[in-house]
Amino acid sequence: MAFLRALLTIGGGFLVVAGCFFALQGAGIIMWPPESFMLASRTWVTYGIIIALAGAAVLLLGRRLR
Repeated sequence: MAFLRALLTIGGGFLVVAGCFFALQGAGIIMWPPESFMLASRTWVTYGIIIALAGAAVLLLGRRLR
């Protein structure tokens, strides 16, 4: 059970960070890498928020396992 808890916690944390990064790229705040198709694309703000929220749910699930 400890392995599953660690896996969910790490995976959820990764999804939160990636989702925030995608949303900030879509909002035009992070303009890196310059050749990315996600820059200043409002669609990626929505996708990023959804990914970050899903990651938060996985993270909370992992933290609640005993």
